[in-house]
Amino acid sequence: MAQLIDIERNYRKLSQSIKYAWRGIIYTTRKEMHMRFHLSASILSLLLGYTLKISLIEYLILLVSIFLVLISEMVNTSLEISVDLVTREKKPRAMLAKDVGAGAVLLASINAIIIGYFIFYDRVVIFFNTLFH
Repeated sequence: MAQLIDIERNYRKLSQSIKYAWRGIIYTTRKEMHMRFHLSASILSLLLGYTLKISLIEYLILLVSIFLVLISEMVNTSLEISVDLVTREKKPRAMLAKDVGAGAVLLASINAIIIGYFIFYDRVVIFFNTLFH
């Protein structure tokens, strides 16, 4: 009986954790313009991949790069909120912390662009060549 109670308690903890995580995702999506941009670009990339029939491994690589960008955007948002809790004054270290977080998002985005280029460039060129010839 005690094990059943522990399982139920752990399930409630897990479901609460998932609820809080979704709240964070929804908050970031609603409040951060860059998150909405990244989500839109992600959806377009996945649709393009489907249209151009990329391979399973290419889809997996694309998904990893997409999630890396989205995760880094959320960590950056969390960092910015935390810095703002500590100070609203213009402090060099606070600004630097925010800049480093933004830099992480930029690197993840550049990575995703490079991956997108390698996956899509040849297919898009072939697609347009067949359309106009």
